[in-house]
Parts: sequence; C-alpha cells; structure tokens
Amino acid sequence: MGKFQSDFMNALTERGYIHQVSDEGGIDALAKAGKLTAYVGYDATAPSLHVGSLISIMMLHWLQATGAGKPIALMGGGTTRVGDPSGRDETRKILTLENIEDNKNGIKTVFSKFLKFGDAAGDAIMVDNADWLAPLNYLEFLRDVGRHFSVNRMMSMDSVRMRLERDQELSFIEFNYMILQAYDFAELAKRLGCQLQMGGSDQWGNIVTGIDLGRRMGTHQLYALTCPLLTTSSGAKMGKTASGAVWLNADQLPVYDYWQFWRNTEDADVARFLKLYTTLPLAEIARLSALGGAEINEAKKVLATEATALMHGRAAADAAAETARQAFEEGASAEGLPVIVQEDGAGILTVLVNAGLASSNGEARRAIAGNSISIDDVRVTDPNARISLSNGQIKLSMGKKKHVLVKPA
Repeated sequence: MGKFQSDFMNALTERGYIHQVSDEGGIDALAKAGKLTAYVGYDATAPSLHVGSLISIMMLHWLQATGAGKPIALMGGGTTRVGDPSGRDETRKILTLENIEDNKNGIKTVFSKFLKFGDAAGDAIMVDNADWLAPLNYLEFLRDVGRHFSVNRMMSMDSVRMRLERDQELSFIEFNYMILQAYDFAELAKRLGCQLQMGGSDQWGNIVTGIDLGRRMGTHQLYALTCPLLTTSSGAKMGKTASGAVWLNADQLPVYDYWQFWRNTEDADVARFLKLYTTLPLAEIARLSALGGAEINEAKKVLATEATALMHGRAAADAAAETARQAFEEGASAEGLPVIVQEDGAGILTVLVNAGLASSNGEARRAIAGNSISIDDVRVTDPNARISLSNGQIKLSMGKKKHVLVKPA
C-alpha cells in the first residue's frame, strides 16, 4: 500500500515525478474520486518539443492511466507571442503568427502518443490560450485582473529576480508573462473545472501566482505540482547533447537517433530514467536496476526500446534496436542508421562535420588523433584523407556507439 489513497499520487511519488506540491491531501482526494482535472502548458517556440518536456507529458499520461481524472494539454498560442523569461538570460525571439501556428501543428502530434483524446469524462482535451488571451481588451484586463497583482511580489519571483541580479534586461512584455500564465489557470478553472497545474520546478512561482489569482477571482480551490528539472548524473541538462536538442518529432530527429540517445544513458541514471520515461512495472524496473557490470547495458537497451516505443510505436522501436544490434554486435553496415549524401572524394573532416559526428574541423581532427574515427570498421589515422564512395555507401563511425551511413550523391 502506498503513501496516498490514489494510484495517481502513489505512481508519481514512487516514480520520482514530484518536486513540490501545494496540498498533497487535496490533490489525492480528487484523484481518488476520479475527479481531478489537470493541465500542463506548452509554448510553441519550436516545431517540436524535446525530451525535456517529456516528464510533464508523462505526468499527464499517469493522470489518465490511473483513472484519476482528465488531462488538459494547453497550447500556448497566446503566451508564445510574449515569451517566458523563466531560466533565461535573454529575451526570447518574437515569432510571427504563422511561425507559431506551424509550431503548434508540429507539437500537437506528440500528445496522441501518450494520451487518449475524446469526449468521455476521462479523455484528454487540447486547448489553446490564444482563444481567451488574443481577444482581451487591455484596459478591462488591467482593471479586472491586473489589480490583483503585487509588483513587489512579482519582483521576488526567481524568474525575474535572477535576471535582475545578473543585470540582464527584462522587458515589460516578459514581465507580463506570469500574469498571463496565472490568468490561464483561472480561465481553465472557470471554463473546464481545472483544479491542478503541473510543470517543471522553474514554474512553481508562476503556478502559485495562478492559485492566488484564482482565489481572488472566486474560483474553486486550485493546486500546484511540479516535477524536478532533470539533469544527468554528470550534470548535463536533460534533453541537450553536444549535437543539439533531442527532439520528439521524427522529422526533427530520426527514430534511430532517439533510441540511441536513451541507449547512451549514464549508468547512474538508468533506474531513475526507467521509472520516469517508461511504463514498465516497478518490480521489473527494480530487477533491471539491480543488473551490474556489463549487464547494465541490457537495462539501457530496454530503456531505449521502451522509451522509443512510447514516442514512435513498438515497431519503430524494435527496428531501431535491431539496427543497433547489427551495427554494434555484427559490425554490419545496417540499414536504418542515419544517412547523409556526400560527393565522392570529399575530405574526411568535412564529412564528419556534415554527418554531425563533430561540430567543427578542429573537433574532427582531434577525434581522428584520438583513434575514434573508422570507416567500415577500419580506423582512420590521416586527417587529410578523402572518402571513396566508388563502391557505394560506407559506414562512418565515431567510437562504438555513433554511426552514420554515407551514400554517394
């Protein structure tokens, strides 16, 4: 028996999702009754979300999977026009309405992988805050909503205070962001009966501001729950790699690369990531987590395949796992690896950069000097070498884990 009455709160606690919560008992009671409506907001700043957003999507997934209530995925079609200053040193780039609409359409496809949408009581719904933010009359908004906000309190919020302490400019448009986010919470409470906002720990100040606004505007009791902002055991920010963000959409990042990202998890993170990013039973996760030595690699493969199956489907995940098995265990030039097209005779440094295995010629040169680069499993030692594609494609590798197929133009 878990600590809580509801399967939802027990799942979130046992799997490591909870960082801060405003009222455990209140949320638990609603979840146990199957009457908890909760939302997470996602601004449309890029055509895809990346794995940093996955933890909050999984929280919505468990809300639905445990029968606790109704998940709401809020698209920030309105707030994206302003830009969230949380955790940033510079103003976000202002996007055009066309950019935002394109990004929203790209992001929407992710949620159907993790949530069931429909008209039934526990089915997820997707809404866009542009529906109520875009038509706002500024004078009425100042009078009816702005009067509830204390500038003194806003100045003490981490997202604002840290920018000011570092002498980084904070524009008035960004200063308004927390007011808009708080208003979203109150509006969702009024329109859809929403009681809970979830998000990353950097959103805590914005969420509790929404709770306070709701109280002042006469809504029912509102609640806050945040998840930790994850870093890997070595301190790297979750979802960021040397070659860029780990995108969720397959058109932004090939399925094989997504699988490989999870396969490359550090040993110390395997147990934690299995709990957060898969739906495997906790008993199975405990068994995998107990594996030691070289066997930990088997747990990493399970993590990679299960996480990829949630995002891209079981067939694509199994295909990525088989591609990896062929490439690593058989040394084969497996189909399914990332592919680039290159002119025959191109310099190896250029090809390494084009393949994304190095970020610059200097890094490529150092990798060759460190005996990390091979072509069809034969070590490359000359940084001035040129590739030969006269016999067709080659497999270009950095170490044992990163492979790209190079095909002739």
